[in-house]
Amino acid sequence: MRKGGPMDPSPSTPSPLVTIERRDIPALFQALTARGYQVVGPTVRDGAIVYDRLAGPDDLPAGWTEVQDAAQYRLARRRDQALFGYAVGPRSWKSLLLPPESCLWRGRRTTAGFEPIKELTPPPRCALLGVRPCDLKALEILDTVFLNGPFADHGYAQRRERLFIVAVHCTQPGGTCFCASMGTGPHAAGGYDLAWTEVVGPSRHYFVAEIGTARGAAVLREVPSAPATAVEREAAACRVTDAAAKMGRTVETANLPALLDRRLEHPRWDDVAARCLACGNCTSVCPTCFCAAVTDVTDLTGGRAERRRTWDSCFTLGFSYIHGGSVRVSAKARYRQWLLHKFDTWQAQFGTFGCVGCGRCITWCPAGIDVTEELRALRAAPPTPPEMTQEAPHAHP
Repeated sequence: MRKGGPMDPSPSTPSPLVTIERRDIPALFQALTARGYQVVGPTVRDGAIVYDRLAGPDDLPAGWTEVQDAAQYRLARRRDQALFGYAVGPRSWKSLLLPPESCLWRGRRTTAGFEPIKELTPPPRCALLGVRPCDLKALEILDTVFLNGPFADHGYAQRRERLFIVAVHCTQPGGTCFCASMGTGPHAAGGYDLAWTEVVGPSRHYFVAEIGTARGAAVLREVPSAPATAVEREAAACRVTDAAAKMGRTVETANLPALLDRRLEHPRWDDVAARCLACGNCTSVCPTCFCAAVTDVTDLTGGRAERRRTWDSCFTLGFSYIHGGSVRVSAKARYRQWLLHKFDTWQAQFGTFGCVGCGRCITWCPAGIDVTEELRALRAAPPTPPEMTQEAPHAHP
């Protein structure tokens, strides 16, 4: 996280682990709402676990989990009443920071031209409850792009500064998860105000919590807790370790950018293009994709004008349009662009992979295309001599 960024200030010394009983979770909601936060977290709706505003703990998906595979998603009942016994649903926290549609600027016509109309209502203060380690890493990546680059995004910065984050160390990976391969989970390394591990036993349900920031400590003081015992700490650690061993997918990341550079014209791209629908589902559910289109609109009188940003996708033909035509005219070129940006050129741009291993793109691809399978096939295949084409595989969004 950037220095002086949204997560500052942090405690001067590492905080001891504490235990919070399941029955005391309402106190956390009360402490957050008393500070003006809207609590946003997981809830069951329309046959999926999605993120939405929560009135209290009863809105959490107690006793629910997900069954995920390539092009497959369904809810299933657990044998216990875990509140966070699932992996990740179709939504990510990206939609709170980069709404699918937002107004970048609006103005009114005057005798001297157009003058801006200033927004008087700030974005709401949101407490994000149940943020997974992979999604924490995604927020860090978005911060790199929209806060720490040469041009900070004002709207993003406003929303980001008003977040309070309660992370959940993952104890239940999904069938398409591979965060352990990407080094983003299942244990959160930082970027949170509070973080906890859920432990559900035969006779007891509790959370082993840790403090990430001073404001996290202030909230925790209002929640009944006790120092975590060695047995409780071990129980929590074992559940996270078990999750790492149960990942549904793996990716070998060693020398991956250089390897992909040597396979730009490999026949595997034609194989995946024959299956890809270029629908953009993968980019919509991805927590780090940020491609957007910007349009200017006016009212019927021409007295008011707005500049609006909407989500777009590098899989659409029009996204790569440059005067005279599109740069990437084939599904092959568009899929290659997306995969290379995530696992190759993102490293040069931002110093990290653009994928956090959440597996959403695999689950929600209607054709069942598995990015881990494609990377494995490209790694196993012999490199082919690069050929110059009219399409640009390395063009950035």
